[in-house]
Amino acid sequence: MVAAGEWRDYALDALQDHAVFSIYRRFSEAPLYQIEKRPDNARRQGAYSVHAQGGLILKRGHDLDHVLRVLEPKRMRLVVE
Repeated sequence: MVAAGEWRDYALDALQDHAVFSIYRRFSEAPLYQIEKRPDNARRQGAYSVHAQGGLILKRGHDLDHVLRVLEPKRMRLVVE
């Protein structure tokens, strides 16, 4: 999505207890999405989660591929001729 021009920037943070991949429309703004891996939650809710801009958790799970599917409908666009 960065190559397509929809997301302008991204950041990867490796913190002490979790890792975060943040996606930005513009670097000066808050991230559109944050993808987190928290190993402490692996047994309960799943280690992976996708958070929206306001902090709302869009999806949690044990499998990263399954959790990232929440972002795929954003690629679909209506084309009117």
